[in-house]
Amino acid sequence: MKIEDLLKTEQALPPSRKLLLSVLYTTNLINDKISEALKPFDISISQFNVLRILRGQKGTPANLSTIQERMISKMSNTTRIVDKLIVKEYVERVTCEKNRRKVEISITPEGLQFLKTIDPIIDSTEAKITENLSASEIETLTHNLQKLLK
Repeated sequence: MKIEDLLKTEQALPPSRKLLLSVLYTTNLINDKISEALKPFDISISQFNVLRILRGQKGTPANLSTIQERMISKMSNTTRIVDKLIVKEYVERVTCEKNRRKVEISITPEGLQFLKTIDPIIDSTEAKITENLSASEIETLTHNLQKLLK
């Protein structure tokens, strides 16, 4: 479907605006579908992202700034997200005894088990979102979008 149809406009859009509106619209669509898949598990996309970041640490704790650097959404309140994951017992916070300002976050065995449960659901959701694209189209689109990240 054309972005003009989705936005219900008959006005011709400049190519750069058409691209950016398409990316924004698609981003919201993807976020909605991922959120829908996560909803039964009472976890947000940001919380899921933190869990994947901590799993990627392979047992090495991370501090809040490391997690924030790796977040997809830089606007996230990492402290609040970690606090919610602590309540769910998916992560733990350890304060250094020698330097009380140094706080490290680790994923718990429950957090790792939760990811094992939800990974196939997210994999399936991602596959469904991209099912209308061939492998080469996915590669080309990814390559072109990464050019915007400069």
